[in-house]
Amino acid sequence: MFIDSHAHLEFDEYAADFPQVLERAKSAQVEAILNIGTSVEHSKKTVALASQYPHIFAAIGIHPHDGKDTPDHYLDILKELARKPKVVAIGEIGLDYFYKHSTPDIQKQRFEEQVCLAKELNLPISIHCREAFQNIIDILNRSQYFKGVFHCFTGSLAEAKKALDMGFYISISGIVTFKKSTVLQEVVKELPLEKMLIETDAPFLAPEPNRGKRNEPAFVVQTAKKIAELKHIPLEEVAKVTTQNTKKLFGLLSSYV
Repeated sequence: MFIDSHAHLEFDEYAADFPQVLERAKSAQVEAILNIGTSVEHSKKTVALASQYPHIFAAIGIHPHDGKDTPDHYLDILKELARKPKVVAIGEIGLDYFYKHSTPDIQKQRFEEQVCLAKELNLPISIHCREAFQNIIDILNRSQYFKGVFHCFTGSLAEAKKALDMGFYISISGIVTFKKSTVLQEVVKELPLEKMLIETDAPFLAPEPNRGKRNEPAFVVQTAKKIAELKHIPLEEVAKVTTQNTKKLFGLLSSYV
């Protein structure tokens, strides 16, 4: 059994065939999906979706791209949403200096505010990091909160080891299946499986052999297969350990059957 630890099922890309998407995930032995918010409105949708399906859980948060468009009282909204059943994380939060849809200053402010909220609520964080690793580390150290995961990791081995040393997990997406992702593939070879999660980041970043198509939770198995290949271990071991890791991090051990 597998868990997709990071997907965006509330996006419009699934409007036409959502039941079939879930059925394909079930057929692929994906037992649970963590659906991730990116804005206030998307966070509300993730919570609503989780309430409808026993195997879907919700994370709520403001993506760095959306920091500039966030209402002043957004933390109050997130805190209220966090009281809802099956909200298990604050995310997707972080910094993105590649696109800079929001200015770095706004991004850093929103990230630190949400890290502090997660600390207050004792919820893990799902971190988006693109060309901003040191600034993220600085904010985490200032906030003194080290519970969560670097999602869709594409950094260096040194950065991965730094994140592990701080207590974070590393989540691997379908990018690891791309032929040119040699750095990430080397990182996967070196990381302990006990600190890894797997994800799709659906509808984005579909793995081979579906690259370029809409991603969906069933495709998380392709990422697991690549990890098994790189680490020379059985696929069943990747499934078992990453599932255990995900349940442990997000507190699903008692809340999911």
